[in-house]
Amino acid sequence: MNTSADPHAGLFDLKGHGTNVKTEIIAGVTTFMTMAYIIFVNVLILSVAIGQDDETRLSLATATCLSAAFASLIMGLWANYPIGLAPGMGINSFFVLTCTAMGVPWQTTLGAVFWAGVFFIILSFFRVREAILSAVPSSLKSAIAAGIGLLIAYIGLRLGGFLAAAPAASGDLTQLGPMHTTPAALSLWVAVFGLIVTGTLLAWRVTGAILWGIILATVFHHLLTWGITGATPHIDIIAAPSFTLFGKLDIWGAWTLGAIEAMLIFFYIDLFDTVGTLIGVAKEGNLLDEKGELPRANRALLSDAIGSVFGAIMGTSTVTSYIESTAGIATGGRTGLTAVTVGVLFALAAFFGPLAGLVPGSATAPALIIVGIMMMRQVRELDWNDWPHLLAAFIVILIIPFTNAIHTGIAFGFIAFPVLMLLSGRGRQVSALIYILGALFLARYLWLPIPTEPESPEPEAPAAEVVSQG
Repeated sequence: MNTSADPHAGLFDLKGHGTNVKTEIIAGVTTFMTMAYIIFVNVLILSVAIGQDDETRLSLATATCLSAAFASLIMGLWANYPIGLAPGMGINSFFVLTCTAMGVPWQTTLGAVFWAGVFFIILSFFRVREAILSAVPSSLKSAIAAGIGLLIAYIGLRLGGFLAAAPAASGDLTQLGPMHTTPAALSLWVAVFGLIVTGTLLAWRVTGAILWGIILATVFHHLLTWGITGATPHIDIIAAPSFTLFGKLDIWGAWTLGAIEAMLIFFYIDLFDTVGTLIGVAKEGNLLDEKGELPRANRALLSDAIGSVFGAIMGTSTVTSYIESTAGIATGGRTGLTAVTVGVLFALAAFFGPLAGLVPGSATAPALIIVGIMMMRQVRELDWNDWPHLLAAFIVILIIPFTNAIHTGIAFGFIAFPVLMLLSGRGRQVSALIYILGALFLARYLWLPIPTEPESPEPEAPAAEVVSQG
C-alpha cells in the first residue's frame, strides 16, 4: 500500500491506492446496501424505549440516516478510509435495556451516549486508542479479522434463512432453516439464488460482482413474491425528515448512578468493537503499513467518536464503524471516496429512506457470506508452529462468532495471549499495555455482571437484518 503523503495525489490519492472513481463509487454503493438495514432495524429497536408513534419513528429514522452520513463523511474526507459508520447493532439493544431494565430515562441514556463519545475524543487526543490498536500483536490482528469474517458469515446465514433458532427444548442454538412455504423459506431461496449468482460472477471476475448479486437477488425476491402471492411491492418514495428528537438528550442527568454505569458500558463496548472492526477491515483491504500498523488510525478512531456525539444530539445510540464495510472493500474500495459515497447515500436516505425497503435482507445475505469467506483468508498469516500465538488466535476466532460480540473475542484474546506467552517463557515479548488490558479484562469478567441483550428476532421479522454489530 502506498502511504506516502504526495501533495499532488489529490484528496483521496486514488492512483496511489490503485483504484479509480468508478470502483470507489461501486464499493460505496455495495457497502451502503449491506448497511441500509440499520435505517429500519435501529428504529424498530430504539422505538421500544423512545416511543412508537409515527412521528418518533420518523425522527429516529432521520437521526439514524444523518448520524451515519455525518460520521461516514468524516471517515472518508478526513481519515481517507473506505469504512462506513452508523448507529451500532447490539449496543442499541443495550440502550433499550438501560431504559427498560435499569429505569434510566431515554433522554438521560442519550446523555450517557454523548459523554461516552466525549471520552473517546479525549482519549483520541492522548492517543490511547491508537496505542491499543498498535499494541495488538500481528497474530491477534489476523485472528480478529478471521473471527469477524465468521461472524459476518453467520449473520448472512441467519439473515438468508439458512439457519434458524432451534426450539428451546432441543438444547441447540440453531438449526437448518425451513425450506417449504413460509416467508423464511422464501428468504432462503432468494439467498441461495443470490449466492449462486454472486459466486458465478466472482468466478468470471465481473466488476462489482457483489453489488450485482444484491441487485439480481432483489429482483428475484420481488418476482418470486409476486409469483407466489400475486402481491406487488407498494412503497412510498419520499418521506420528509423529522427532527423532533434533536437536542432532547439530558447531558447533565447522565451523571446519575444508573446512567454512569450505562455510560461506562457504552464506552467499553464501542472502544473494542471499533478497534476490532478497524483491524478486520484494514487486514482485508491491505491498509496496514509495513510495520503492521494503521496509518491515520487516530483520525479513523476520532471519526466514530465525533459521530457518536453527533448521533446523541440527533437522538440515536452510539455510532460505530461497520464490519459490513468489508463488502465494499471486497468490491475494490480502498479510499475515503467509498466512505463518502456511503455518507451521501445515507443523507439521501433521510429523504428517500422507503426505497431502501425494496432490498430485502435475504438479498444482502449472500454478500455477507462471501465477504466472511474472504476474511477467513487471514488464517494464512498465522504461524501454525507457534502455539502461544496460535492458541490465543483461535480463542479470538471462535469467541467472536459464538458470543456474537467482537469486543468479547478481543477481551479473551488479550487475557489468553499474555498468560500463554508467560508460561512459555516469552513474557518479555509481550507489550506492557497488553498485560494491563488483560488484567483489566480478567477483573471485568470475574467481578462485573455481563449485560444480556434481547434475543435477536428470526429472519422473517424486520429486526433480523443483523445479529450483532461492532
